Amino acid sequence: MAQAVEEWYKQMPIITRSYLTAAVVTTIGCSLEIISPYHLYLNPKLVVKQYQFWRLITNFLYFRKMDLDFMFHMFFLARYCKLLEENSFRGRTADFFYMLLFGASVLTGIVLIGGMIPYLSASFAKIIFLSNSLTFMMVYVWSKQNPFIHMSFLGLFTFTAAYLPWVLLGFSVLVGASAWVDLLGMIAGHAYYFLEDVYPRMTGRRPLKTPSFIKAMFADDAVVVARPANVRFAPPPADEQPPFEN
Repeated sequence: MAQAVEEWYKQMPIITRSYLTAAVVTTIGCSLEIISPYHLYLNPKLVVKQYQFWRLITNFLYFRKMDLDFMFHMFFLARYCKLLEENSFRGRTADFFYMLLFGASVLTGIVLIGGMIPYLSASFAKIIFLSNSLTFMMVYVWSKQNPFIHMSFLGLFTFTAAYLPWVLLGFSVLVGASAWVDLLGMIAGHAYYFLEDVYPRMTGRRPLKTPSFIKAMFADDAVVVARPANVRFAPPPADEQPPFEN
């Protein structure tokens, strides 16, 4: 059993393994009172006035207390982060890292701006950890890129992956969790999906092109599709064959 878990862990791609490890270590550290959550949560005043910039990162690593909700989010993180990195972003580790950086920036910006809007500031002030939102963003992006995959929710009903975020949102409401957290993840995920997939098809421009300094941080191996041996391809139709001179 231990060997199987070790193999599963080692086979994870680098970003998924790093994020999952940091999240588990941080959450366990807080549960054992080795680390204080008060040193991790997002506090704009402490970031700006006391230069506690680490809070911009650590608020994405703590998943509250270790309960059933924590296990659910660890499952979503390990599964959908891994699926994205191994499939949609295969051979593009820098692009995947940039997606997470973009999502974290959007989520932080929404909370900061929302905290300055009357009648909404009280609600946004309660959002001090954005780890669940970033995980939900990855679920949303995966569902948009794989909309026709059939799924089942606890064996009760089946649906396609395009509706997965809405099913999880409804489940969160049923169990009494805050819908704001999931909605923020959906907003960040849709922003990325639109700017990365929809907008380039409409205009031919890609606004979320990964900066060169981020690409330099990751040495991605080229993805090579091997041609099977002893395979002969049929010749092109006669009207498509190039003319030859005698």
